[in-house]
Amino acid sequence: MSVEVFKEKVAKIEAKSNYKKPLGFGICYADIGVMNNKVLQATYPVLNWDENFGSYAIFWDLRDKCEILEDSESEFVFGITEEFIIQALEDFSPFIAQTQSNPNTHKNVAVVLELQRALQEGRIYTDSGDFRYRFCAIYQDKQCQSVESAYMKLLALSLGKAPLRSLYLDGIFGLLSNVAWSGNVPFELEWLRENEIALKMRGEFPAIDFVDKFPRYLMQVIPQYDNIRLLDTAKTRFGAYLGNGGYTQMPGASYVNFNAGAMGACMNEGRISSSVIVGEGSDVGGGASILGVLSGGNSDPISIGKNCLLGVNSSTGISLGDGCIVDGGIAVLAGTIFKISLEEAQKLAEINPGFEIKESGIYKGRELSGKNGVHFRCDSKSGNMIAFRSNRKIELNAALH
Repeated sequence: MSVEVFKEKVAKIEAKSNYKKPLGFGICYADIGVMNNKVLQATYPVLNWDENFGSYAIFWDLRDKCEILEDSESEFVFGITEEFIIQALEDFSPFIAQTQSNPNTHKNVAVVLELQRALQEGRIYTDSGDFRYRFCAIYQDKQCQSVESAYMKLLALSLGKAPLRSLYLDGIFGLLSNVAWSGNVPFELEWLRENEIALKMRGEFPAIDFVDKFPRYLMQVIPQYDNIRLLDTAKTRFGAYLGNGGYTQMPGASYVNFNAGAMGACMNEGRISSSVIVGEGSDVGGGASILGVLSGGNSDPISIGKNCLLGVNSSTGISLGDGCIVDGGIAVLAGTIFKISLEEAQKLAEINPGFEIKESGIYKGRELSGKNGVHFRCDSKSGNMIAFRSNRKIELNAALH
C-alpha cells in the first residue's frame, strides 16, 4: 500500500454515514483486576486530542474485528484482538519503515508495532482472557462511562491538551477503584486481603506506596519541560497541569490535586486544591492553602493571578487578580471583612475598572475577588483585617526556574 492509497482509504472511511469525528482517542494498556475483572488503570503511550484523524479512521474502521466494551453517544471502547493488529499493520505499511527508524515520526504506528510485539510474545490477553490493550474514543464531553475515558481526560488535562476546568469530570470517583499502588502497579485491596497469608509467607507481599483511586502524576506523565521540578512524587495527583516550564514544587505541605495546577513558572510550597489555577510567576508559600471545590461547600473555582505571593500558612478562598499579596498566617475568605482607606481604595480603583469605592471603607472578601494589586494583611495593632494597594513587585528567583 502506498501513502496515496492510505489517504484514499481514510477518505472513504470518513465518508461513511456512521463515521463520527472524535474529540480524543488512543490505545491504552489496561491493568485488569483479578477479582472482578475491572479496569484498575489505563495507560496511554500516545494521546490524540483533536488531531491525527487519519489514524483514528483506520482504528475505528477495524472495530468489527474487535469486541465492543462500551458504546454510547459520548464514547466508544473496544478490546484489541489479533485480527485488529494484523490488519492495522497492513493499513499502516507505508509508514512502518520510517517508524521503525524513529518511533516519534508516527507515534500511532509505533503503538501498533508494540502491539505486534505483544502479539508475538503472547501478551495481548490476560491470564483470564481479558483484553490487555483497548482502544478508546471520546466524542462528547459528557460524564465518563468507562475507566478508559476517565484516564484519557485526566491525561489530556495533565498534558495541557485540554485546559484546566474545561472537561466534565463529575462521576469520575465512582468509576475508579480504590486500590493499593506498588510502584506503577495497582492491586485490588480485596485480592491482597484474600492472599495475605500466602504472599507474606512467601516473601511476595508487595511494598505498598499508597492507597487511592488516582495514580500520581509522575506515574502517567513525563514532564514536558526540563525545568519542571517535583521533589516528592506523592505531592502531585494525575490530572494536574504544571504549565509550560519553570514550575517547582517543594516537599512538605505542598500538593496539587487533579484538574488544578499552574500556568507557567511558579514556586509551590503549599496546597493547590482541585480546580484551582495559579498564574505564571506566582509563589505559593509554605503551608499556604487555596480552597478547592471538592468539599466545604465552595462551588466557585478559584484562580490566582500572575505574580502573586501567598504567604506562609495563609488561606485563600477567593480569586486573586495579578500582583496580589496575602500575608502569612491570615485567611482571605469570601465572608472575611476588610477595611480599606479611601486613599487606598482610590488606588485600587485606578487599576481595577468597575471597582466600587464604599464610603464605609468596609469590604467583604467576595467583593475583592479577582481584583488586581491587592495586599491583604492583619493589622498587628488593632487586629483588624485590612487591604490596600500592593507596592511590592513579586519576582521568582530566576536561578531556580
